[in-house]
Amino acid sequence: MRAIGVGLALLIGILSVGFAGGVGLKDLTSAGKGGDSVSGREIYVNTCIRCHGIDGTGAQSVRLVPAPADLSSPAVQNRLDGTLFKRIHDGKPNTAMGAWKHALSDEEIWDVLAYVRTLGVGSDVRP
Repeated sequence: MRAIGVGLALLIGILSVGFAGGVGLKDLTSAGKGGDSVSGREIYVNTCIRCHGIDGTGAQSVRLVPAPADLSSPAVQNRLDGTLFKRIHDGKPNTAMGAWKHALSDEEIWDVLAYVRTLGVGSDVRP
């Protein structure tokens, strides 16, 4: 009887993960092989710069609570590409970081991410 309960709980858990929706990290494994940082910079300048600033450290004129992520920081730069893609794609709840999945294609999001990688402290490429 206990085995049935455990099996049922496991099945419910698997189904709930499957129906959670959104982009899963599993979906990102082959899609994000290198975005175009030049195209990404153009998109960044037109969409992201208002909150994140030209260098990714956050626009000084914008007073958002919580403050936008410092895209040049190790806290951001050390995250997996799939994690950052998902953040841009789906946004971050309870912040000004909205979902860009309706405004940008997956390819454009990968391009933005390629540009964000150039903002890292040790990057050879600077904005």
